[in-house]
Amino acid sequence: MDETLHLGPVGQIARRVKDIHAARQWYGEVLGLKHLYSFGDLAFFDCGGTRLFLSQDAGAEQGESILYFRVPDIRHAFTTLSSRGAGFEGEPHLLARMPDHDLWMAFFRDPDRNLLALMSEVPRP
Repeated sequence: MDETLHLGPVGQIARRVKDIHAARQWYGEVLGLKHLYSFGDLAFFDCGGTRLFLSQDAGAEQGESILYFRVPDIRHAFTTLSSRGAGFEGEPHLLARMPDHDLWMAFFRDPDRNLLALMSEVPRP
């Protein structure tokens, strides 16, 4: 292969949910994601330029990919989402010290028990 392939940024992430109506409400109202459109048992949201595609599947199982949301202030995001009803599995915590920043995360679940996370890369002085 002599041609170089450059993949672009992720354009869409798909996630199965058991109840599309509950998922629309939670992703829109609790997370505050912009609802793009829905039809039938499908709903689409904007995640900072990446489209989130939710599809209803009554037999949806846990274990799908984790959605990580970058936030500048993890404590503020944690407090805001907690006040909206997001159930966190713990407080924001330092995950790793990198040479130029500290990586903080906080994990939570949607109504179908799918795992999501807040992540914040805090520059080191």
